[in-house]
Amino acid sequence: MIDLRLLREDPDRVRASQRARGEDVALVDALLSADERRRSSGVRFDELRSEQKALGKLIPKASGDEKAELLQKASRLAADVKAADAEQHEADEETRRLLLQLGNVVHPDVPVGGEEDFVVLETHGTIRDFGAEGFEPKDHLELGEALGAIDVERGAKVSGSRFYYLTGIGALLEMALVNAAMAQAVAAGFTPMLPPALVRPRAMEGTGFLGQAAENVYHLDKDDFYLVGTSEVPLAAYHMDEIIDAEKLPLRYAGFSPCFRREAGTYGKDTRGIFRVHQFDKIEMFSFVAPEDAEHEHQRLLEWEKQWLTALELPFQVIDVATGDLGASASRKYDCEAWIPTQGKYRELTSTSNCDGFQARRLSVRMRDGKKVQPLSTLNGTLCAVPRTIVAILENHQLADGSVRVPEVLRPYLGGRELLEPVAK
Repeated sequence: MIDLRLLREDPDRVRASQRARGEDVALVDALLSADERRRSSGVRFDELRSEQKALGKLIPKASGDEKAELLQKASRLAADVKAADAEQHEADEETRRLLLQLGNVVHPDVPVGGEEDFVVLETHGTIRDFGAEGFEPKDHLELGEALGAIDVERGAKVSGSRFYYLTGIGALLEMALVNAAMAQAVAAGFTPMLPPALVRPRAMEGTGFLGQAAENVYHLDKDDFYLVGTSEVPLAAYHMDEIIDAEKLPLRYAGFSPCFRREAGTYGKDTRGIFRVHQFDKIEMFSFVAPEDAEHEHQRLLEWEKQWLTALELPFQVIDVATGDLGASASRKYDCEAWIPTQGKYRELTSTSNCDGFQARRLSVRMRDGKKVQPLSTLNGTLCAVPRTIVAILENHQLADGSVRVPEVLRPYLGGRELLEPVAK
């Protein structure tokens, strides 16, 4: 959630942020009104409680008619205190309810607009000219089936559409990707983590995934657990309700977990293969930093993602995501999009978001710097979303005979294998 002081001191900035996101601007004024009611009802309650305590000291000293009058006043005052407490509680609840609906304040440099209004910041690598090489590229599913690596037919038989099996070399390729990506993260100073994939509602709400993203979240009603769509959720909640000494920052974690997404609203999109699926494995980087270090950390996360995609020898571009395409928690987000030959366009492989203090306030994660205690900043960045990375590797590194060249960074994790070759049927 945002800092209420910012809302009071600069409501126009918050209104502009809501407008840029394409969200309800009236929510800002409703929240300002609720916050004013919360503060005034709090003052009223404190005044009445103070008067009640003072009266309580007078009653034992009084007698006769004076005591009877004081007791009557105490009775009326008790009713007033109870009513004021109820009003304060109601105002607190209304303020929090509205605050949880408000997205993070967007960074002033974020391009304004919708999904297609991103700005390309840089491009890396060379897009192959398959025509010059004398063959038409196959898509990842055709390649994966020939390699004995991907089986979507049986995935659909067992679990339905958008499910799959990674088989044989496909399973080994996932393990190679995970091990290579985690090795890079550990070398960069991240602590490897295997977090839970089931979380309680507070963890999901605290990271901002029960607002606009709620339609893509799987919920287990019987147990009131949520299946995470990213290990960002359990990593963000790892230090929930804790105060971290400033000298221990930054804290960096690399979480590997299964991820689950309903993919609501994507009917008819990416239905072939494993680019958009309901279950996948992913390595997510997560950082807890002092607020003044957040923007620099954001650039560091982006550099680690670029390092990874460069090591995989993939052509890619970096985009500054537009305001209307930001998640509720992010003030700014960069995506790295790899070139997918058979689609003839760049597609998202990784992203990194600066959430400032938005998640930390919701989850009550604070830092202590001397005597000062304040929310810290959280940031996240995908290092390797496995299925999409496999898609990009198969398509970009395919050869005319249907085999696929293994990027050098993965070869030590595949027993030195240089080629993935079709299997005999």
